[in-house]
Amino acid sequence: MDAEAQENFREFVAGRSPALLKTAVLLTGGDRHAAEDLLQNALVRAAGRWQRIDEPEAYVRRILYRQQISRWRLKWPRREVTVAEPPEDAVAPDASGAAELRLVMRTALSRLTARQRTVLVLRYFEDLPEADVARILGCSVGTVRSTTHRSLARLRALAPELAALDPGRQQPSRDFSPVEVRP
Repeated sequence: MDAEAQENFREFVAGRSPALLKTAVLLTGGDRHAAEDLLQNALVRAAGRWQRIDEPEAYVRRILYRQQISRWRLKWPRREVTVAEPPEDAVAPDASGAAELRLVMRTALSRLTARQRTVLVLRYFEDLPEADVARILGCSVGTVRSTTHRSLARLRALAPELAALDPGRQQPSRDFSPVEVRP
């Protein structure tokens, strides 16, 4: 890699790493250390082909997705251990509700399977259409739809407090009025 390409790569890493790390954290179920490893491996792979890459961010994101897919396709899956830790980033005092919501979401996502988590990240965090998700994951659109449906149902079951954020879903009414039944 020549000096100009090295400088371009450094600028890309400095400018886009925070956004790419957020995606990696979501893909790994909130495990920041695994996310950093995932991102670092993706950047190493991208560095080797840097001069031939047309769209660097799309290329690195595709590497992230495919590496995560490879992790959950391993014959002997790694066991994930969830540990209650305070968030590493400082949280403003008025953002306690948002921090609590992030923790609830992170915990719920970590309890999903890697495949379910990946589909939800691609569909809702990356805002990709079902066809693109199917292409990235190497499956059919129907598989993406059914996995998304099951993943959201499981996410709602794991964290019912998230349902309050979903404006499209009607919450069951708790106000029952007695109905008079005449014989």
